[in-house]
Amino acid sequence: MSRRAALLLFCIIILSIAVQASLIPVFIRPSFKPDLLLVIMVFIALRGSFESGAPLAWILGLLDDVFSGLFLGLNAAAFLISFLIIKSISDRLYAESSFLFVLTVVGVTFVNFALNLFLMALFTTSPGIVYSMFSDLLPRLLVNAFIAALVTACPGFDEQAASV
Repeated sequence: MSRRAALLLFCIIILSIAVQASLIPVFIRPSFKPDLLLVIMVFIALRGSFESGAPLAWILGLLDDVFSGLFLGLNAAAFLISFLIIKSISDRLYAESSFLFVLTVVGVTFVNFALNLFLMALFTTSPGIVYSMFSDLLPRLLVNAFIAALVTACPGFDEQAASV
């Protein structure tokens, strides 16, 4: 990864954390809050290398855990597992496709939900956790798909983005 690409990625991550942790919760209900770090992780998984992407996926998951208030490591494990699954099949697909990017974001959102549900049900004793998580699934899928579609509309998405 070049220095310019690393600096751009760092700025995008910092901006996403600031928007996701401070700006969005003020104006948007929690069930409609997009997961911007998940969208960044999917982009890195489809376009980046394994050597730089796996640690970045883990770090993005940890940052998501730190700023969301969940158990530390819950999203980190889910992001890393999702990254490994995407990376294992992305070499066989046309990874620059906009449709594939949106579809992958929806799939990873669902996998992240399933892993979080499994781990939360395994480690907590709260009986209402399953219902509260299922009530947020459909809005979260739709909002993340919308954000992914907006990302594909950005100029330069169809190009190989500085080999992240």
